[in-house]
Amino acid sequence: MALTKNPNVLKWVEETVALTKPDNIVWIDGSKAQLDALTKESVDIGEILPLNQEKLPGCYYHRTKVNDVARVEDRTFICTPTKEEAGPTNNWADPTEIKAKLTKLYDGVMKGRTAYVIPYSMGPIGSPLAKVGVEITDSIYVVLNMNIMTRMGQQAFTNLGDTSDDFVRGLHSKADIDPENRYIVHFPQDNTIWSINSAYGGNVLLGKKCFALRIASYQGRNEGWMAEHMLILGIEKPNGEIKYVTAAFPSACGKTNLAMLIPPEGYKSKGYKVWTVGDDIAWLKQGEDGQLYAINPENGFFGVAPGTNAKSNFNALESTKKDTIFTNVALNNADNTVWWEQLDKNPPVDATEWKGSKVNGVEWKAKGENLAHPNSRFTAPAKNCPCVSSEFDNPKGVPISAIIFGGRRAKTAPLVYQAFDWEHGVFVGSIMASETTAAAAGQVGVVRRDPFAMLPFCGYNMAEYWAHWLNIGKQLGDKAPKIFNVNWFRTGDDGKFIWPGYGDNMRVLDWIIERATGNAEAVETAIGYEPKPSDINIDGLESDGITNAVVTDLLSVDKSLWQEDVKGIKEFYAKFGDKLPKELQKQLDNLETRVK
Repeated sequence: MALTKNPNVLKWVEETVALTKPDNIVWIDGSKAQLDALTKESVDIGEILPLNQEKLPGCYYHRTKVNDVARVEDRTFICTPTKEEAGPTNNWADPTEIKAKLTKLYDGVMKGRTAYVIPYSMGPIGSPLAKVGVEITDSIYVVLNMNIMTRMGQQAFTNLGDTSDDFVRGLHSKADIDPENRYIVHFPQDNTIWSINSAYGGNVLLGKKCFALRIASYQGRNEGWMAEHMLILGIEKPNGEIKYVTAAFPSACGKTNLAMLIPPEGYKSKGYKVWTVGDDIAWLKQGEDGQLYAINPENGFFGVAPGTNAKSNFNALESTKKDTIFTNVALNNADNTVWWEQLDKNPPVDATEWKGSKVNGVEWKAKGENLAHPNSRFTAPAKNCPCVSSEFDNPKGVPISAIIFGGRRAKTAPLVYQAFDWEHGVFVGSIMASETTAAAAGQVGVVRRDPFAMLPFCGYNMAEYWAHWLNIGKQLGDKAPKIFNVNWFRTGDDGKFIWPGYGDNMRVLDWIIERATGNAEAVETAIGYEPKPSDINIDGLESDGITNAVVTDLLSVDKSLWQEDVKGIKEFYAKFGDKLPKELQKQLDNLETRVK
């Protein structure tokens, strides 16, 4: 039975059902009884496997098809009336043509299946910053994951009401999991997302990157707010005062680790604490007091398992101990638990590797094979996180004092610097980059630009997105957060990272917070304001070889490297033609002058 009287929702569900022709329709109310029944059904059909319920209560295992293990950027499209509106960094498709093509694929695709109608809220129920979505899917796995990742069920319609048309329409079908006909398409003007022929989370949990970034960034531009690929973190000082920051990093730059950071002993013993509001996405809007506020639109973590361990991210690992769905990790058959690369140094002897073969894990690893897929995942409730913020469900969000950008640069970017002002900060975000590592295919050390870490996620022309950021700065005026850039990845002549990273990044955050609140001095350099080396607290880092001289080196700015970088920025900016905001061109010219 329908869970709403809203005619816009009912009409859209009716049209979708007429197209896909399911045998049954189930409205997801979010009740425990319904979810328990769906979990049992999913187990019965072999879609998920129960894990050891004593060691991992409420946890289940899922395996995708081998051809369906990651987001498919080459099959992901922004469908705006003109190619220019999508911009040079997105794949564009003509909305009329792609609709005609996909309508044929959806026609009758759910015959013999059940259509699940999932109402969900991105953001706390009742929050003025929250938005409603409705996803129709033929996958119970999607329902169970959406229950963890969003505020799902009847309650989601609270924000929508009985008449509003402001909801995002998401249609997903596994179809035949056919990679040749796999599409993830976005119609920003219609608040609509279509996904077909995938069952992998990143392509089918439509509340995540599809809605919360691609569609929401477009909505935010039209409505005067921002949807960003950013973590949200609270830093509590010994006096109990908490300051919040957001941070954007490209993949493999330690975003989740920073979001759940544990302060080093010297800070912990003084009473410093860190609180996680979000690990991946932030929605930011000016509050009544003029400050910028952020909510995490999500309700859970969709984290990469390999590399997560008690040392690298204790809090993330703890989050997975109950009510979690693991996808494409390895099974330890001895006790029906899970294992992945770098969880520990002891691969299970009696293992099932991610594709489903029973193997001797030790021998398998000795052959150089992975037991878990490198992009294997856990979907875990945020409330499981030991350091989840008490403000997690605050409908107002949290006030932001600083915005941090970062990347992986071996020599160019210093450990930390502050932008001169908001406009310069937007420039710093627009030139964000990482150098490819041995792990990525192709050459090592190639600079890949990923502005604001939004390259695959911006729902419209990136140059217009930068212009929107510049406008938000004007709106905020002197209430705007300060903008910083960090680089944990400077390397020495031996190619090894100099800065210890992980919890010790707290030492840099400490200066950022002091600086953002006007309590720390800085030195002006050609690229921005930097701390004096003595302003970075290195107590206890002697065993890591960190001295004042090393910090001085980590903060050094090599102008010849920046001259090279200016060339790369010019090439990147050229893609945007006359859409490039004049303010950013001016910032680039100024940088070029300063580094000569």
